[in-house]
Amino acid sequence: MSNSPERINSNPDSKEKGSELAGERLEKLAGSQEKGSELSPRDIEARTEKAKAEALESAISVESGGKEKDTNSGSRSATKKIRTNKKQKKDSFKKQIGHVQADLPVVSRSFSKIIHNPFIEKTSDIAGATIARPNALLSGSIFSFALTLAVYWIAKDIGYTLSGFETILAFAIGWTLGIVYDYVRLILTGKK
Repeated sequence: MSNSPERINSNPDSKEKGSELAGERLEKLAGSQEKGSELSPRDIEARTEKAKAEALESAISVESGGKEKDTNSGSRSATKKIRTNKKQKKDSFKKQIGHVQADLPVVSRSFSKIIHNPFIEKTSDIAGATIARPNALLSGSIFSFALTLAVYWIAKDIGYTLSGFETILAFAIGWTLGIVYDYVRLILTGKK
């Protein structure tokens, strides 16, 4: 919003004026969108959402009439605002995912619906923050390659046959070293 929000007294005439101002502001923004026809659909949608938010904000300021609220009701409204914002974010995410999934082929859409399931997303986030850390996976794979190669050369020299478990064990050792390194670095530096 380029202009500062106007505070209007709480009489009926001022509410009508505020509604008209909000409507005019929304029409101005819609007109500016038509001028920018080279904008992508996402940009246009973002501007439309911004215009709606500005119109809603000005309508709320007109309804409140600039009156100050007492501290108890102010804290309750702040709590409601936080819940509303979380709900709005969740609804917005669902709407955006729906738009994107509508453009995907059938197989990709099915896969997207599976991986964007809230349970799967939470599980993935937890695994990514604990056991599937990048340093652990990288050190596990490097250690697995190097140790398996060394064991293979030694076994070939001696004439011993490998069982196949060597690679898994080498990966587990490397992964453990990677996790230990990651957490020691986190403790010492405090940076993730």
